[in-house]
Amino acid sequence: MRKLIVIYVLVAIFLSGCAAKKSSNGPSELDIMIGQMVMVGFRGLQLNADNPVIRDIREAHIGGVILFSKDCALNSTVRNIEGPAQISMLTSGLQSYAATPLFIAVDQEGGVIKRLTGEMGFQETLSAAELGNSGDPQRAYRAGKITGRTLRTAGINMDFAPVVDVNRNASNPVIAALQRSFSDDPRIVARFAEAFIDGLHSEGILSCMKHFPGHGSSRGDSHLGFTDVTESWDSSELYPFQKIIQDNKADMIMTAHVFNAKLDRKYPATLSRRVIQGILRRGMGFQGLVVTDDMQMQAVSGEYGFKEGVYRAVKAGADILLFGNNLIFEPGLGTKAVATLKQLVHEGKVTERRIRQSYERIMRVKEGLADDRK
Repeated sequence: MRKLIVIYVLVAIFLSGCAAKKSSNGPSELDIMIGQMVMVGFRGLQLNADNPVIRDIREAHIGGVILFSKDCALNSTVRNIEGPAQISMLTSGLQSYAATPLFIAVDQEGGVIKRLTGEMGFQETLSAAELGNSGDPQRAYRAGKITGRTLRTAGINMDFAPVVDVNRNASNPVIAALQRSFSDDPRIVARFAEAFIDGLHSEGILSCMKHFPGHGSSRGDSHLGFTDVTESWDSSELYPFQKIIQDNKADMIMTAHVFNAKLDRKYPATLSRRVIQGILRRGMGFQGLVVTDDMQMQAVSGEYGFKEGVYRAVKAGADILLFGNNLIFEPGLGTKAVATLKQLVHEGKVTERRIRQSYERIMRVKEGLADDRK
């Protein structure tokens, strides 16, 4: 398996180096680099030949996909996941179309927030709140390990977890109400989140901490619209991120679509250069991948629109643009996102140098995945 992944990486490098020599129909170096910055959701339990995600992978060279158990746009329980045998076949099929190995991601936090459920035949784990209340970080490690083993067996290599938001608002509709936070104490959050990450890493699964710089104090839901945490946010919410970064355990960090005038008077965190480049990169020294929360959430799409949202997120420093394609479904969304970003480069709004920075970070992580599978 390791040899196969290394071959994929070498093929991608070869295509990049030979782009100028290929015919006009072949992918350019810029095409490949931009594609790797896009992660998209899609419909289908199986990969039929006419599934638009195949074109997204083969022609737009997208770097990743996200899987869901429910289709929100259709209000259906049928989306991508049905059971262990089915999901393994699906993920294997997805990888077979990719010249460079895909990030295949899922939100498997435990408790309420899970895509692979017991009813489907997968092993479940406790919520972050239940783990934190247990007082035993080893339980968080075991939960991470169980989750990691489940995902690895399913062919999934990335977990959008753990949540490291501090539980500062007991009535928070998207964090506290769903038991997604380990604690109202930042140190406990860091300790349990790090244990969960260690469990994922023991099974070769990438983690993604969320939601930077803190969603735990919000009174609103950024899925639904503008969410302002200026008056409720506290700098202690940065502690879990900082601690785990310092301990070299942070693979990826997902940004929050929350607005915080204390940090940026104009843009929400996902679109804020002050937050991503200023606080996270320069202030905390984070060199890993920055992933946006779903760009179709109303806090971004409803306020800025598609092209402007893409532009602002990349300008701010995001490496991977996540489009769940679930709140609203659009066939070929990955291809559209890649084309939009390419247009921004051609218009001179985003530099090729900026694209290359993200591409190189992405490829370092993907090469690490290959090393982990020796």
